[in-house]
Amino acid sequence: MDCCQLPISPHPVALCRDDLRNMVKLARLLHKLSESRTYQAQLADCLPTSALFDPGHHAVMMGYDFHLTASGPKLIEVNTNAGGLWLAYLCGQPKASGFAGRCANRLLAMFLTDYALFAQTAKIAKSASARPKTIAIIDQQPEGQFLYPEMHVFAALFKQAGIAAIIADPSALAATGNGLYCNGQRIDMIYNRHCDFYLTTPEMAAIRAAWLNGQVCLSPNPRSYGLLADKRRMILWSDHDTLGNLGLCRQETDLLRHSIPATQLLDSLPLEEAWRTHKQWVFKPDTGYASRGVYVGNKLTSAKLAALDAHNTIIQQWVPPSVSQYPDELPFKTDFRLFAYRSQIVGIAARLYQGQVTNLRTPNGGFAKVVLE
Repeated sequence: MDCCQLPISPHPVALCRDDLRNMVKLARLLHKLSESRTYQAQLADCLPTSALFDPGHHAVMMGYDFHLTASGPKLIEVNTNAGGLWLAYLCGQPKASGFAGRCANRLLAMFLTDYALFAQTAKIAKSASARPKTIAIIDQQPEGQFLYPEMHVFAALFKQAGIAAIIADPSALAATGNGLYCNGQRIDMIYNRHCDFYLTTPEMAAIRAAWLNGQVCLSPNPRSYGLLADKRRMILWSDHDTLGNLGLCRQETDLLRHSIPATQLLDSLPLEEAWRTHKQWVFKPDTGYASRGVYVGNKLTSAKLAALDAHNTIIQQWVPPSVSQYPDELPFKTDFRLFAYRSQIVGIAARLYQGQVTNLRTPNGGFAKVVLE
C-alpha cells in the first residue's frame, strides 16, 4: 500500500524520555490496578454482566492516549481495541509490507500468550504453549472500515506463523453446540475490533454466548473494557477521596492524582453550573469512540449542552494538546498513543492534527514518528 495515501505525517515529533517514562509508569500502574481484587470488588456493582465474567486472560492492543503539559503527560482516555499500530509502524518503516523482526515477534507472542491463558482457564489445554488454529478478526462490515488494511496486515502475521486467519463481520459467525464457526471453519480466537464493547447488540449475541461458555478466546473483551477502558473508570481514578481505598501505595496514588484529569458525569452538575464552567470541560459520550460526539467546551452552545444526555455524558477537565510547529505549516495539535499488552509496551506513536478533536484528515497530519530526546 502506498504510504502517500495513508494518514502518515512526514513530520517527526519530539518526546522527552522522562515524559515517556511517566506514560509507561501510568499504563503499567493501571494494568496492575485492573488485576487488583480490591479494585475489581469496587466495580462489582457498576459493571454489566458481560464484564463481570473473568475469562482468565487479558486484552491485546490496549491503547493509552496522552496530552503533554508543562507538568508532564495527562491521560485523556484508554482504548481496548486501539487501532493504528500499523500506521505507527509505517512511520519508521515506510517501505514495509507487513510487521517484521522484533515487532512481529512481540505482536505474535502477545496473541499467543493471551490464547494460552484462555486455554488453561477454559481447560482446553494445560500447556502454556497452546496455540489457536484459526483467528477471526472481526468488525462491523470490515471492508468499509478505515483500518481494514491494518486488519490484513495482522491476518498476514498470523498466517506466517501457521495460523489460519479470517476477517469477517460478526454476522458471518455461526454458533453451534461446541463453538463458533465461519464457513465451516471453527474459530479458536477472535481479535475483536468491534465497538460494541459490552456485546449488547443482536449481531454480537453468538460471540457473547460462545465467549461466556468458554468456547472462544475473545480479545479484547468486555472484562478488560469494563476494568480499564470504560470512560467512567476515569471518574474513579480522578476521585482523590477514594484513591486511598484502592490498595495502592502513596507513590502510586500520587501518580494517578498527577496524571488523570478531573472527570465526572454531566448529571453530577446542575445545568446552570455546567454552562457556567463549560469552557473548562470536554464533553464525551460515555461509550463513544474515535472522537465521535466529543465537544470541547469552548465550542459548545447552551442549546447543545441542554440536549446532551446528562446520564451518559462524561465531562473531563480540558487539557489542551501540545503544539508541534514545522516550517511553512500551520501549527499542529499533538497527542500520543501508547500501545500495550498487560505491562509490556508494544509501541508508541504521535498523532498530528488541526481542528477541535483528534482526526486523521489534516493534510500532512496523521500518525507521526516519535523521536526521543
